[in-house]
Amino acid sequence: MAHLAASPELLVALHRTESTFEEIPVIDIKDARSSDPIARKRLADLIRDACINVGFFYIESHGIPEEAVDNTINVGKKYFALPEATKMELDIHKTSNFKGYTAFLGENTDPTGLGDMHEAFDIGCEIPSEGEHNGQMAGGNVWPPEIPEFKEIVTDYYRRTLEVGKLLFPLFALALDLPETFFDDKTIKSAAIMRLLHYPPQSPTSFETDINGKQIGIGAHTEWCFTILWQDTAGGLQVQNAAGKWVDAVPIPGTLVVNLGDQFARWTNDMFKSTLHRVINRSGLERYSIPLFFGTDYDVLLEPIPTCVTPGSPSKYDVVTAGQYVKSRLEATYSHSSAL
Repeated sequence: MAHLAASPELLVALHRTESTFEEIPVIDIKDARSSDPIARKRLADLIRDACINVGFFYIESHGIPEEAVDNTINVGKKYFALPEATKMELDIHKTSNFKGYTAFLGENTDPTGLGDMHEAFDIGCEIPSEGEHNGQMAGGNVWPPEIPEFKEIVTDYYRRTLEVGKLLFPLFALALDLPETFFDDKTIKSAAIMRLLHYPPQSPTSFETDINGKQIGIGAHTEWCFTILWQDTAGGLQVQNAAGKWVDAVPIPGTLVVNLGDQFARWTNDMFKSTLHRVINRSGLERYSIPLFFGTDYDVLLEPIPTCVTPGSPSKYDVVTAGQYVKSRLEATYSHSSAL
């Protein structure tokens, strides 16, 4: 679903701690807006169970209207239909903050693969963080002049999805037996990146035994913090359980898919799962999706959350800032295509 490969130390932890789930839970988050603390805690307990045992869950009642989704997908289709030379004028490698267009095979999330069969357009927060960190994710976006309505429509969906993310952070806090406000001062200027993704259809033949199959929609990978995904009806998203089985995250109308990432795994000392997943578009159709990768503020230290460290489970990870960690992962993702 994303474009960040799992770090080696995370992969070891993942295979050690993930559960053998067979399906991905669906959670109605209407009580996230409830004034009843008992209702909010009950919802947080459902999220806790999903985060500990799966690392993925669907959400209903998220509040994003279908019109906003449709408008965003339609301008995305217009953009991806432009000539390749036109799209490459906004090549992501021309920016220092990972904004703009990524061509087919411009990423390689799985080191054993030969590149990812998708193209993408990335945007993010345009408000620079204090201190102007060079090369971080904040700062100006680039926009295709050929589609005048693109900026307004895509920015509208971005802002709506940010609100969903902000709605989830207090629930994550409750799920970790923390005050609901625990993440408030850590998500003031979040490093949130949103992508419009386009996948061509792929052959349904077994890519495991075919060298050409090493190019799939997105190779097996984990995220960096957590992701909020809209996906169309083509399907193709798969999540791996501890037994190595790929479980389909089938499209469910009206829902978004939420999955955790490596930042949360580090923060929670692996209590919350950062689960391997991939995309293979065998539908015979063009596939479109919109993931938003919701991080924290750039300078937040990923220190172990107190409720996740015990004498029997001491801290496993070095403390790093969230921004530097994500920046290093992005640089690794795009390094193979920087000369293209």
